[in-house]
Amino acid sequence: MEIPYCDRFSPHCFFFFSVVFPQGEDNFTYCPATGLAKGNEHSEFAGWAFPFPGVFLMEEFISEDEESEIVELMDRDDWKPSQSGRKKQDYGPKVNFKKQRLKAGSFTGLPSFSKKIVAQMKACSVLGGFLPVEQCNLDYMPERGSAIDAHFDDWWLWGERLVSLNLLSKTVLSMSCDSEDSIQLFPTFSKGNGELSPPGSLTETSACKNSDEEGISCILSPRLVPSKEVTVAIHLPQRSLVVLYGDARYKWKHAIYRKHIEHRRICVTFRELSAEFSAGGRHEQLGKELLEIALSFQGRPV
Repeated sequence: MEIPYCDRFSPHCFFFFSVVFPQGEDNFTYCPATGLAKGNEHSEFAGWAFPFPGVFLMEEFISEDEESEIVELMDRDDWKPSQSGRKKQDYGPKVNFKKQRLKAGSFTGLPSFSKKIVAQMKACSVLGGFLPVEQCNLDYMPERGSAIDAHFDDWWLWGERLVSLNLLSKTVLSMSCDSEDSIQLFPTFSKGNGELSPPGSLTETSACKNSDEEGISCILSPRLVPSKEVTVAIHLPQRSLVVLYGDARYKWKHAIYRKHIEHRRICVTFRELSAEFSAGGRHEQLGKELLEIALSFQGRPV
């Protein structure tokens, strides 16, 4: 048993005890077009899939010119050393997650270049009413062995949706689950155009074929597997935006393995407030004050 990493100088994740997954190959890959996690070809789950809810992925969220400008502006400020070979820039309130204490501290808001990014988020269907109160920039480099262990982001302060913009290079977000529950897998087959069949058709009769007989119909029953045996790769193209919410936020941990950092990569993560700090919550007033600071877009890294 081991405690996954959480940066104590800029704590964003929930401390917990968990089994540490080896940094092997993920055995499923998320398909944005269907919302399914599909068993990888060379894994024991090839030919099987299951619905993987709580992920929104938009490719080319910003242009190449916008990306270059954003990174150039980031690099004008210092990058502070972080753990696991990363560097960071934080724009957010001062938080003690262990004691659940929060204050503005030296927080002066999100950076000016993020105003346009936040405005563009309104076009995303899953980001209605999203008001970021914190931004964390993380710099990954293969030469530093940059990575981040499997973790949940904190849910005392941070709300339902985690939003990340992936800059400079592609990578893979690896999802794993410690739940004692089982996952129901369904047999899959491809349509004529090569697309994976949607969830509603997964229980349909498939055609079994072998070298001796063709067209023998058979029914493949759903298969139950322990959640702990399943890992799902979410491929993040350069300049893509990913949102985790629902089960992907609260049931599945996310990680970035060293082998998936091939070039310099910058992750820009935005977080919203939890219900406790939102309208009607116990700390509504403090949340309102922090949002006013955040959305002034006059911040420098804290």
